[in-house]
Amino acid sequence: MEDIEDVVAGGAPPGLRLPLMTVGMKPKKTKARKIQDPLTPSPQIPGTQTIYIKTFGCSHNQSDSEYMAGQLSTFGYALSENPEEADLWLINTCTVKSPSQSAMETLILKCKSARKPLVVAGCVPQGSRDLKELEGVSIIGVQQIDRVVEVVEETLKGHEVRLLNRKTLPALDLPKVRKNKFIEILPINVGCLGACTYCKTKHARGHLGSYTVNSLVERVRTVISEGVKEIWLSSEDTGAYGRDIGVNLPILLNAIVAELPPDRSTMLRIGMTNPPFILEHLKEIAKVLCHPCVYSFLHVPVQSGSDSVLNAMNREYTVSDFRAVVDTLTQFVPGMQIATDIICGFPGETDEDFAETIRLIKEYKFPHVHISQFYPRPGTPAARMKKVPSTEVKKRSRELTSVFESFTPYQGMEGLIERIWITEIAADGIHLVGHTKGYVQVLVIAPESMLGTSTDVKITSVGRWSVFGEVIDTPNQMKEDITLPKSIPNKCSPYSDTCEKFSCSREPEPCSCELQTCGQHEANVGNHEAPDVPAASGTTLIMDSIRVKDQNGRKLIGSLGSLLLRKGKSHGTQREMEHAFESKQKQAKARSEFSVVDWILLGGMLCSFLMIVTLLVVSK
Repeated sequence: MEDIEDVVAGGAPPGLRLPLMTVGMKPKKTKARKIQDPLTPSPQIPGTQTIYIKTFGCSHNQSDSEYMAGQLSTFGYALSENPEEADLWLINTCTVKSPSQSAMETLILKCKSARKPLVVAGCVPQGSRDLKELEGVSIIGVQQIDRVVEVVEETLKGHEVRLLNRKTLPALDLPKVRKNKFIEILPINVGCLGACTYCKTKHARGHLGSYTVNSLVERVRTVISEGVKEIWLSSEDTGAYGRDIGVNLPILLNAIVAELPPDRSTMLRIGMTNPPFILEHLKEIAKVLCHPCVYSFLHVPVQSGSDSVLNAMNREYTVSDFRAVVDTLTQFVPGMQIATDIICGFPGETDEDFAETIRLIKEYKFPHVHISQFYPRPGTPAARMKKVPSTEVKKRSRELTSVFESFTPYQGMEGLIERIWITEIAADGIHLVGHTKGYVQVLVIAPESMLGTSTDVKITSVGRWSVFGEVIDTPNQMKEDITLPKSIPNKCSPYSDTCEKFSCSREPEPCSCELQTCGQHEANVGNHEAPDVPAASGTTLIMDSIRVKDQNGRKLIGSLGSLLLRKGKSHGTQREMEHAFESKQKQAKARSEFSVVDWILLGGMLCSFLMIVTLLVVSK
């Protein structure tokens, strides 16, 4: 086995913090080089092979895989989703649950049977490096993803490489190949401050290590310039961010929000946070969640509705603390959506403990509940506790699932007008997937060119897991023809994307939101949307450039010179626009008639020419 722990003295890259007292690494500088195009890949020519990457686990793992893919792609390696055509497999693993680790083990065996070179990355090798399944394969730890090219090179040469010692946090500006080009998963810290008795992730990710505010803000600027439309903040515990470097989550959130485009083209989603570390910042976080560019959504795991079980889990909060988080956010953030997690059958959980969990879930009717059966993870304190019989664990899991599936969280949304941000294609290949400000999933039938845009939709029907919408407002760049203005129903919904200080008015007037209205949409001309611009003194700017058709069907482009719609003058404005359209059509008609005269003159000249030629021939 070959070890490539060839490090030199150094320190953390700018903007990063060492989570542990370790030796830093000098980044390897790879000189640009020309690579011949061989007929077949060869391990002697690095960068000519095809790599298959499989990712298990959380969004943080997904981000790590995207960084590894980016480095491999930059170095020349091809990436494939087909494992059969790949020259090497890279499996990024998760150690949270037994099923995901079992799936990893099955994939490793399949790779070995196919005699493919293999690299195993992620939390499993970092937290359980002596697993039998990892014998004879190369492994790379969670904080060494910036050296994935070296590990792949050596593995393709037939060497077994192990790279697990903790170094500095990987730089945020590494090359990246996003699974979804519109979504940036941004890790804000690694590790956590907790010591949950069932958690194996702490063994892999370690103690809290936070990126600095400046380095994260710089990354946000970069990804926005690259066309990203959603930024997901990710970590093992978002709420604990910065406690190791003297800052906190609200400071980071305010700094990031200040960088988001004012036209709301890029949205921010705050990642999972445990209750203990946001209790002291609830109102500050609620204020950020009210911002027009931040989804009113938060994932807050409770794990159990029983204090005795939470104590056995060493969760460091009570059910009352969890209620305080939910109640405060719900109070100060209209349309707030909260997701939570439950572990069924934790060691020592009694029937009464489980009944308390059921009561909690029934009371709040969370729209998203991730239900897991307890799986003992090797090396954790919970693995040594007296277990609840597996039949009882399964029974409780089914009961809780039945309760959860009986909820109808989106009932009453039919007919509402909502703005959504579209970033994905649904699994059926027919619908596009968008989310409201409250992160309600909306399925719409629309062209793929709408990916990466936001639009208004009318909710036509609701399901258990998502709602269906009809696009009523299309992004500017997708529009073609313009007709006269038509009104859009005014509606202030309980799911509205405005918050307390941006409250909806029952009158059809612009809200005090920064760049949006709720109850009154921007004026539309046919299917054409007015661009989002700051409103001043109750006015809304409409498009400068419009398209119309003349009577012959030809498209004409004209300017209405920054026409304004003013409150109380909508009828006058419409007359102005009709007059402008009539003027354009008259001009078009004049141009059309002039072109006919041209043809007549041209025809006369041609006849004259033919007569002269005929006379010359006859005279001869």
